[in-house]
Amino acid sequence: MCLAVPGRVMDIEERDGTRMATVDFGGVVKEVCLEYLPDLQVGEYAIVHVGFALQRLDEESARKTLELFAELGLLQEEFGDPWERAEEVGDSTRSDHADAPEEVQQ
Repeated sequence: MCLAVPGRVMDIEERDGTRMATVDFGGVVKEVCLEYLPDLQVGEYAIVHVGFALQRLDEESARKTLELFAELGLLQEEFGDPWERAEEVGDSTRSDHADAPEEVQQ
C-alpha cells in the first residue's frame, strides 16, 4: 500500500536544478522532491506521496494524521525496514519447505 503521508520539512537544497527537501515523517527521514510546491519552506508540513510533496498541510492536521497512522501501524507498513521485510519473506518461504525431503529443499 502506498500512502500519502504528512511530513515536516527539515532542510531544503537544490540538486541539479531540482528543489529537494529532507522531510521528517514522525521519526522516519526521507528525501522529497518539492517541484510541485516550490514555495514550501523549512518547518512547514506537506503531504508526500511516492517522494513528491503534493500539498501544504497545517501542523495540527499533520500531527493528528501521523499519530493515527502510527496507532494503526501504517507508518511501519509504509516505511518499515526493507531488509527486515525481505528477511521475513525469506523466513516464511523457508518454513513452507521445512517438511520437504532434503533433496527438494534448496
